Amino acid sequence: MHPVLGCDSDTSIVENNNQVMDDPDDENDEVITTYADIDFSNWKVTLPVDEDNNGKPDEYQPDDLVDYGYQTLEAVQPFMYDDEEDSSIVFYTYPGVSTTNSSYSRTELRELINPSNSKDNWTLLEGGEMTGTLKVESISENNSSSSEDYHRVIVMQIHGIISQEDMDTYNFDGNNGPPLIKIYWKDGYIWCHKKSLVDESTDGFDLYGVYDGTWSDIKVNLGYVGYEIFDFRITASNARIEVQLNDNAPYIYQDISLVKWPFENYFKAGNYLASIDETAFSYVKYYNLNINH
Repeated sequence: MHPVLGCDSDTSIVENNNQVMDDPDDENDEVITTYADIDFSNWKVTLPVDEDNNGKPDEYQPDDLVDYGYQTLEAVQPFMYDDEEDSSIVFYTYPGVSTTNSSYSRTELRELINPSNSKDNWTLLEGGEMTGTLKVESISENNSSSSEDYHRVIVMQIHGIISQEDMDTYNFDGNNGPPLIKIYWKDGYIWCHKKSLVDESTDGFDLYGVYDGTWSDIKVNLGYVGYEIFDFRITASNARIEVQLNDNAPYIYQDISLVKWPFENYFKAGNYLASIDETAFSYVKYYNLNINH
């Protein structure tokens, strides 16, 4: 269990991610603790545990997390906590409870453009941008027959979701869509997986298939970061996706699959460990994370 961070309210003030604490032994000395630059107003977090025994991973909403509220949540602290030494926030996960549509567990943020309604999301035409500074701090070795030395982890996503309008039109039972963009760390390299149509002539109702028969991943290696801090940007707009690692030249997608993409979208960020090995784990640090539309 990681300790709850903070200090007595009589001797501290919080302002712009800085917590200033008076030293009782010297009124002229101040200790300034700077936390990661993340505004949780439009993020909820999913954890790899089911402490309330409802058959689903536990989630905490923006109201629980804002104003450093996550620091006071005992259930959240083992999985999402501050590292004061480098002003980061740590996302830790291991194979545990997973969501309905996945075998993998996560400590991951999910964008809520409307904090009170997860059915409100955005289209590519409306667009959006997510930027972050982060690093993979530690990850387990891969002892399987895979060619990769370490387990892989997804640190950013654009995830698809069926709009309420299309739910009503087609009488779908669920609103799950595929991830349009997945940003992986694999053995120190940053890879972008982008969904593309298997058959570009697919149209209408058939576009809503979420499995590999309809959509499959195009995979691009964007460069090596190892365990170092890196910057990443995803910019989505009408039939166009741009991804950029550090100051490298952006990689741009513009194709018929994006023109036909039928889903609404939301951003995700954090630590989505792509392994079910019993000994697997990953620690991902974020120093800042921002979204805008």
